[in-house]
Amino acid sequence: MAVAVLELANISKHFGAIQAVSEVSLTLEPGEVVGLMGDNGAGKSTLVKMIAGNFRPSHGTMRMNGVELVLHRPVEARQHGIEIVHQDLALCDNLTAAANVFLGRELRRGLGPLSILDYKAMYRRAGEIFMELKSETRPRDFVKQMSGGQRQAVAIARTMLSEAKIVLMDEPTAAISVRQVAEVLNLIRHLRDSGIAVVLISHRMPDVFAVADRVVVMRRGRKVADKPIAASSPEEITGLITGALERA
Repeated sequence: MAVAVLELANISKHFGAIQAVSEVSLTLEPGEVVGLMGDNGAGKSTLVKMIAGNFRPSHGTMRMNGVELVLHRPVEARQHGIEIVHQDLALCDNLTAAANVFLGRELRRGLGPLSILDYKAMYRRAGEIFMELKSETRPRDFVKQMSGGQRQAVAIARTMLSEAKIVLMDEPTAAISVRQVAEVLNLIRHLRDSGIAVVLISHRMPDVFAVADRVVVMRRGRKVADKPIAASSPEEITGLITGALERA
């Protein structure tokens, strides 16, 4: 059996007297999309922030490819191939798509203090990634002129540049049009088909059932369901989220 790319064992997080996440265990396989669902305050974001290195777990262990993983800050998560696409995308509107993809990791040519930014190489590589993603986004276009779907493509292209193993996506289809939702779901499928594991935080049931292999439901900091999408239904997940069903 293949080693899970990520394994959480009894992960908990408290902030003083507030127990945000309690005893959550979870595995994530390469090329798997896991939908993470739950009401506001269920603990989803706190769980994802522990995986992304923003928070240290109060208890429990994380393993990546079978090796214990201890993260003190987000840059360490990125060094291990864990990337997060935030709901606000954290893009610079006044820069081109290519400049956003390479932000902080710009390509240069020349030596030492005489080196200059290699825009041609960055445009070319960004264009190759957008082609891989089958996105209409163009490297030289400015982000401020882009649709929500194109902005998601830029954020996802940034994760592919870093050869991510795990991509954490926070509400990627919120507040965008139906056509753009379809585009973003195709981007998620591409990540999956490339062998990248995806954790998809979403309130949109149709999106989770369209692309996820498994669905995990959290309520009041605890995991109340973890099952294949094919073995569940939107009605069951709604019941679990609201508390009408205790556990699946």
